Amino acid sequence: MSELTTTAEPREWTKSELVRYVGGLSNPSKMPCSGYSLPAQECITGSKLRVTPGTTCSVCYAHKGRFRFPKVRSAMYRRLESIVAPLWPGVMAELIRRSGDPYFRWHDSGDLQSIDHLQRIVDVCLGTPKVRHWLPTREYQIVQRFIIDGGVIPANLNVRVSAHMVDGPAPAIIGFTGSIVSSEEPPEGVHTCPAPLQEGKCGDCRACWDRGVDLVNYHVH
Repeated sequence: MSELTTTAEPREWTKSELVRYVGGLSNPSKMPCSGYSLPAQECITGSKLRVTPGTTCSVCYAHKGRFRFPKVRSAMYRRLESIVAPLWPGVMAELIRRSGDPYFRWHDSGDLQSIDHLQRIVDVCLGTPKVRHWLPTREYQIVQRFIIDGGVIPANLNVRVSAHMVDGPAPAIIGFTGSIVSSEEPPEGVHTCPAPLQEGKCGDCRACWDRGVDLVNYHVH
């Protein structure tokens, strides 16, 4: 992360200054919006699941394709370094506002690093009330500890807790939506991601962001 000498509020920064401070946004090809990717190698729970057969992380897409390119990995590590920077919440909020997207995807690669990290994301969401945010996570303990400590998830943030095992059940955490990964037909009544039938795109589906959609099923990929 490059230090900036400006003392102005983030709203007065140039876009290049905002990008330099937080490492810029990512552009997941499937999504209808920007995202913020971190290195999957630094996932706390995911790095353990990665070496366990049958887990969703053992087939993680974020260890394949373009995510392996040195330039992409370097950008993700710059973002990871920036999440503790003093002005990160305000700079992220301003960058998201300037994107013009009504939706935002957290961590198309990577995951929560700490309770403070989650609080900072919450602050970004509070600073962008017109944007609907989606945060998938396997860091259940971080999320639960955040709530126990008095943290509040804002209405425009959907924290969707993800199953650990392929064809396994969704985590039962009261107050949060969930997701599963299936290699076969999912249980009845579960919303299945339509992307495989739409050239890998979300299309007009926004179920992942919707707190009213209790469970989403993804195909193994």
